[in-house]
Amino acid sequence: MTIPNRPRYAARLNAFKPMAGDLGGGIAGMIAAAGQVGGLDTADLNYPDHFDGQTPETLGAVLGDAGMTLNGVAMRYYTEPGFMIGAFTNPDADVRQKAVDLTKRGMDACRAMGGTVITLWMGQDGFDYAFQGEYGRMWDDTIAAMQAVADHDPGLDVAIEYKPNEPRAYALMPDVGTTLLGVREADRSNLGVTLDFAHVLYADEMPAHAAHLIARHSRLLGVHLNDGYGKRDDGLMVGTVHPVATIELFVELERIGYDGAIYFDTFPDHGGLNPVEEARTNLTLVERLRALAGEIGALPELRDAIARQDGAASQRIVARALYGA
Repeated sequence: MTIPNRPRYAARLNAFKPMAGDLGGGIAGMIAAAGQVGGLDTADLNYPDHFDGQTPETLGAVLGDAGMTLNGVAMRYYTEPGFMIGAFTNPDADVRQKAVDLTKRGMDACRAMGGTVITLWMGQDGFDYAFQGEYGRMWDDTIAAMQAVADHDPGLDVAIEYKPNEPRAYALMPDVGTTLLGVREADRSNLGVTLDFAHVLYADEMPAHAAHLIARHSRLLGVHLNDGYGKRDDGLMVGTVHPVATIELFVELERIGYDGAIYFDTFPDHGGLNPVEEARTNLTLVERLRALAGEIGALPELRDAIARQDGAASQRIVARALYGA
């Protein structure tokens, strides 16, 4: 197996906020700072906050000046106070419609800038207590909202990014199985799933297995790479805690033919790291781990060990590639 083609890379723009003030401020400053990394080809913008006071044309020009294009738009449902108890699951039909309308505007902005995917992280859609919500109604309202959004622009991909919790104690779609069930019920050809490595870890899933299930039952529309200790959304640098699982994910991504962007959803700002150097480290680590995935994935002895489910043999083979004889 070879993994010759370099993917398009993106990084979380809010990570560059500490540098933005010296580069014009706001989203333009964040994009300019990201442009200093060298190696970032594309970007995802948050809607509506990154578009505040900006037009799609202006933002497109700012991205171009930094050597980047738009990959897609990520929706954020915290502008409306009513969204705190749910956007798509809100008990008030008017608030749910506001969430749908906001998403449609985000889709239009994405389309105007040449983006190809809109990502729905429905963090507000869930519950905190027993007897707080009517589960059937919340589910039905969410499926209806997903359908309305997908139907607004059938040519634009709509990715559901699942996460077990935060800010709600329980998310309505917390794991890969539940998310795939929702996508299947919504039954729209432009719906799919975004896999976030740290979210997968603390959903108690194996990243490569989750990627396989997504590709088997839907479409993998986005990959957010990071790492963590499986207790929360740590947003650590790629491969720093789970290098072997990251390599296995790259082998699986090659197998299923994923050709979308790799997005570094990491949090250097949380630990006071220099965001440019942190992004450069992500690039270095990912390129090395992808190269190892290309070497390991083609080994007949590894395939044979996997076919026998011989974990001892497979780990020796992987260890040789990682650490030498």
